[in-house]
Amino acid sequence: MQGYNFTERVRKVLAMARTEAVRLHHEYVGTEHILLGVIREGEGVAATMLQNLNVDLDELERVVEQTVKKGNLNQATGPDLPYTSRAKKVLELAMAAAAEVNHSYVGTEHLLLGLLREQKGIAAQVLGDAGVTVESARNEMLRILGAEGPPGSTPPSDDRLMATRTRRPRGQPFPQFMERLRTVIADSHKVAAERNVTEVTPAHLAIALLQHGEGMANAALDRLSLDRAAAILALNDLTPLGTAVISPETVMLFAPDAILALQAMEAAQHDARAQHAGTQHLLIGLLAVSPDVAGVFAAQGISDDAVLEEIRTISG
Repeated sequence: MQGYNFTERVRKVLAMARTEAVRLHHEYVGTEHILLGVIREGEGVAATMLQNLNVDLDELERVVEQTVKKGNLNQATGPDLPYTSRAKKVLELAMAAAAEVNHSYVGTEHLLLGLLREQKGIAAQVLGDAGVTVESARNEMLRILGAEGPPGSTPPSDDRLMATRTRRPRGQPFPQFMERLRTVIADSHKVAAERNVTEVTPAHLAIALLQHGEGMANAALDRLSLDRAAAILALNDLTPLGTAVISPETVMLFAPDAILALQAMEAAQHDARAQHAGTQHLLIGLLAVSPDVAGVFAAQGISDDAVLEEIRTISG
């Protein structure tokens, strides 16, 4: 893997690709099967990129199915099928795409770029016919991840964050995340790892936010005289220790209530019509969906309404 780690979501896509190959009675895993895996998985960055580029995933799947020929129905295949040379090339190109933006893992976004850059496989042909180019896909990846800097920058691209997204209508954009907010979300994975758990919860997000200590959310809480140390201690009580020794890189999942908090964060950002999602939107999301986190602030006499009022005052 040349030092690159496939995310859990990519491994899931590749497992689905093998399943698709078996279903079609093929004795190999080709680029078409990998693309079908991306479509079937349906929730990674790659699927979001395609939707935002006005690609109908159901139609794309139908075209792939029509393009490939089924194998001998009487011949059993799998489950251990070899990759074709083109499919192997896709994985190499995916790692190269990750390296271009200094990512130490390979996500579904890089896998999609690998399918496109391979150029000659069925996946590249079908994607090209759907109007998807390498350039448009790469630009959409950078836009989604809030990383519109030059190649070689270090954006927070990973399936951990995008796994929290629900599917949206085509063309509806994701918010741009301010650097401060990206830092807080990344730090929440460190908080979870320090507690030896593999899921980020709202309490982990809240701890990361308070430990960061800056941004509009913390400014609002300071104006409300939050005892930060006491709040962090109370939040720690909501985060029991696990037993496995892990690193932040292995914290790949958001707990369901954390997903809801991030979705509420997006809703708050869109309602405010802000150009960028900030820490204040994360705080609003946490208070909206996590009674436990809200209770920590309420214990200090800080209500949801008070937080909202201070944020409105600060933002003018």
